[in-house]
Amino acid sequence: MSGVTILDIVAVAWFFLMTIGYAFATNKGFLSHGGIVQAINQRREEWMANMAMRDNRMVDIQVLANLARGNSFFASTSVLVTGALAALFGSVVELQLLAAKFPFLRQTTVFMWQMKTLFLMGIFIYAFFKFAWAYRLSHYTGIMIGATPIATAKNKKQCADHAARAAELAGNVGRHANAGLRAYYFGIATLGWFIHPLVFMLTTLAVVLIVYRREYRSHALATISGTSAP
Repeated sequence: MSGVTILDIVAVAWFFLMTIGYAFATNKGFLSHGGIVQAINQRREEWMANMAMRDNRMVDIQVLANLARGNSFFASTSVLVTGALAALFGSVVELQLLAAKFPFLRQTTVFMWQMKTLFLMGIFIYAFFKFAWAYRLSHYTGIMIGATPIATAKNKKQCADHAARAAELAGNVGRHANAGLRAYYFGIATLGWFIHPLVFMLTTLAVVLIVYRREYRSHALATISGTSAP
C-alpha cells in the first residue's frame, strides 16, 4: 500500500494554497504595494539614479558584487541540501525504522517517506534555480552599470532612462532571490510533514505569518521606507 491518506493530500493542497497564494498576493494582489520588496525597489531606483551621475562607478560594482555573492552562496547551499536529501532518499528504509522509535512521529510507509523526501528535494531544486538566475542577473546588472553613459548636460535623459532600466534589472535580481529565500522558509515548514500532516499545515501557516510580519510589519520596512514603525 502507498500509505497516502486524505490528510496528506489536504496538507499538500494547503501548502500550495499558502505558498502560491502568498506569492500572488505580494506580486500582483492586494499585498503588491507597501511591502519591504517595494520599498527596497525604490531605493534601487535611487541608487541607480545616483550611479548615473557619478563618473567613477567602482563602488556600485563592489556593492553589486557583494550582493551577488550572497546569491551564489545560497545557490551552492541548495545543491548541497539537494545532494543530502538524495542520499537520504536511498536510506528511507533505515529512516523509517529509526522513526518507529519516536512515538510522536506518525508511522507511515516507505513510499510516503520517499514522497516526502522528493517533495523537499523539489523545493530546494526550485530554490537553486531562483538563486542561480538571480546570480546571473547580477552579472547583467553589472554590465548595465558599466554601460551607463557618462553624464553630461546633453544626455541627462539618456542617462536617466538607462539608470531606470538598470534599476528594473536589479529589481528582478531581488525578486528571484526573495523567491529563493521563501523556498528555504517553506522547506523548513515541510519538515513538519515528517511528524504529521497537521503539523505540516501548522508550520506552513506559521511561516506565512512570519514572512508577512517581516515583509509588511517590521521595523526594517519602516527604516527603509522612512515611515513610522508599525
